[in-house]
Amino acid sequence: MTLGRTSHRPRPVDPVTLKILVAGGFGVGKTTLVGAVSEIRPLRTEERLSEAGRPVDDVDGVEEKTTTTVAMDFGRITLREDLVLYVFGTPGQDRFWFLWDELAQGALGAVVLADTRRLADSFAAVDYFERRGIPFTVAVNCFEGADRFPGETVRAALDLDPEVPLVMCDARERESVKEVLVTVVEHALNRAERHRRHAVT
Repeated sequence: MTLGRTSHRPRPVDPVTLKILVAGGFGVGKTTLVGAVSEIRPLRTEERLSEAGRPVDDVDGVEEKTTTTVAMDFGRITLREDLVLYVFGTPGQDRFWFLWDELAQGALGAVVLADTRRLADSFAAVDYFERRGIPFTVAVNCFEGADRFPGETVRAALDLDPEVPLVMCDARERESVKEVLVTVVEHALNRAERHRRHAVT
């Protein structure tokens, strides 16, 4: 009996999955960003803003906002056949920050989404990731009608370390968001490599 020739098909590659957080102030566009880039229907935990919440929810500059994230947003994007990102959007208001520690566990890196109309709202997220040593990228969401500032002006206003990437983006546009996520991944991996070399030497 003769055996036929067997075809050797390449085995499918198990993708590496990485976790990325998206943080920032109230109304900065985190839910929009996750929804724009996700290849699955994003999980959202939004509730309508109520009169009872107005004393604690600062809507100056985002008066048109009618809902808020109360737990997280979740989406997924395949950057390459062997690389999948799980993207978690954090709630923006102070009273939900206790959730950040849970969401941050196992994260490779983070995006701090900023709005030049309310730039001070980004300080808490920048401080959070700096204190915990989580690599992050600042992405300025370019809202229509908002003043445009050079990147170096925003960097100085946020007092960012020189190594922290800062990019402009449109949280509604998938390709723009993908570029932000690629920047985060590259920054986190480069930093990990620098730390590894430092540890060896």
